[in-house]
Amino acid sequence: MQRRLFLVGSLAAATASHMGGFRMARAQGRPGELVWADNLPGGLDPHVIFDVPMQFYMLNIYDQLYKYEGNPPELKPWLASGHTVSPDGRTWTFNLRDAKFHDGSPVTAEDVVYSFRRMLATKRGPSAAFLPVLPPEKVKAVDAKTVQFELDYAYQPFLSAMPLVCIMNPRLLKANEKDGDWGQPWLASNAAGSGPYMLDAASYKPAEALDMKRYESHFMGWTHNPRPIDIVRCRDIQETTTRVNALLRGDIDATDSYLPTDQVERVLRAKNVRVIKDETMRVMVIRMNNKKPPFDNVNFRRAMSHAFNYRGFISGVLKDYAVRNAGPIPQNLWGAPKDLKPYEYNLDLAREELAQAKAQGAPIDREIEIHIQQQLAQTTQAAQVLQQDLRKLNVNLKIAPNLWPNLVSSTAKPETTPDMWVHWVSTYFVDPENWIGQMYDSQFHGTWKASSWYKNAKVDQLLREARSSSDQAKRQALYEEASRIVVADAADIWIYNTVQIRGISARVEGYKFSPVGSGAEFRYMSLAS
Repeated sequence: MQRRLFLVGSLAAATASHMGGFRMARAQGRPGELVWADNLPGGLDPHVIFDVPMQFYMLNIYDQLYKYEGNPPELKPWLASGHTVSPDGRTWTFNLRDAKFHDGSPVTAEDVVYSFRRMLATKRGPSAAFLPVLPPEKVKAVDAKTVQFELDYAYQPFLSAMPLVCIMNPRLLKANEKDGDWGQPWLASNAAGSGPYMLDAASYKPAEALDMKRYESHFMGWTHNPRPIDIVRCRDIQETTTRVNALLRGDIDATDSYLPTDQVERVLRAKNVRVIKDETMRVMVIRMNNKKPPFDNVNFRRAMSHAFNYRGFISGVLKDYAVRNAGPIPQNLWGAPKDLKPYEYNLDLAREELAQAKAQGAPIDREIEIHIQQQLAQTTQAAQVLQQDLRKLNVNLKIAPNLWPNLVSSTAKPETTPDMWVHWVSTYFVDPENWIGQMYDSQFHGTWKASSWYKNAKVDQLLREARSSSDQAKRQALYEEASRIVVADAADIWIYNTVQIRGISARVEGYKFSPVGSGAEFRYMSLAS
């Protein structure tokens, strides 16, 4: 399926030029309006959609009890003024600040209860972080400003995962419910938040466009920013060159955060634009379906791991705008073993592993498919690097273009999950649980994060013990041990920790990067006059 190419639509009073049949409005001709050309989520319900595009949307339209700021990301109270936790680590109590939803109604503890119960009921999106430990009936309002969570057992990532859950206005959702659907069809194209920006629902076109308007009554106020941006126009321009050309012409103010290195030099040479680089906690990974032969053979998976030219890709293709990552946990986060040796590019070792796999009956001669995200050039480049060297090993790798929503849907079952697919695991919350915990504990099978369908009873035990322990040193040791086993089993191919590269207009001021949200928190930004 070919995604539609959507270029920034014009305003009636804007100066415009024509290109490719679409009318382009000059962003720099509109004071107080920002045009942000990044990928849009595949729907607007943050209790259902769980990916990087949703991160920037929910950071601006919704509020959470706690949120992350800065790099390295620091967890801070947000809608909650603070919290307490019982000595056994099971009962968490949060006190709320005074805040209002976009319709002016107050945010109460009952609204928090509704939001968490709704998130758990969907059993999608961020719910995987809470379903194993939080029964819906154990979320209770103590009073109008106090909400309490009683966990089935101590779960240390609980606070770290708080920013995943958007607090919603139940009155709007209940008014649009049908047959107990929690208002999901309605919220897929509407909003029910209290965040610093409000959705203009009439502007929303899936995979194309949405507009946001500043919410002047946001509970955190605007004194931190004397010149806040009033209108943000988010546009999903699918083709990389078109997106960069639009930035250079001044039609948009920012590209997405996956700016390919072959485009970096163009932006650096241009006037009135700049390149922003930030080390993230976004790990690039090639997933391997461990349930599907020949990937159910550890020697075959090790052969694939030795067949990827890591240095050639990171230095030759990415120009060293990345840091080699040996395993599933970002190398700049605790829990990643400092002594963990990554797989090296070595075709002789790959041949040895292939020979062992063949001797064990693995069908190594069949065509292998690797699915790439067709709008993200790096996924194609990574697949091509692997394809080139697998030819030398007489392994036939077919590259299959695909789209993120289709890939996510396909991972619900091992039979429909691709042989291999390329993506990043980004920073949804800052705990090893976000990476190794939800990627390799078998209880998460059926989610895109656990799409390698890896199962190891020892790893399950280590990860479950790690998330329940209150001893930080013990947790670190458990995650390190689990990492070593997962890497030895070659569950996937781990490539690098990202240095995020975004092209941005020189008129954008106040840009603040955090790995959570990738720097797209608009309340800090202003536009030079």
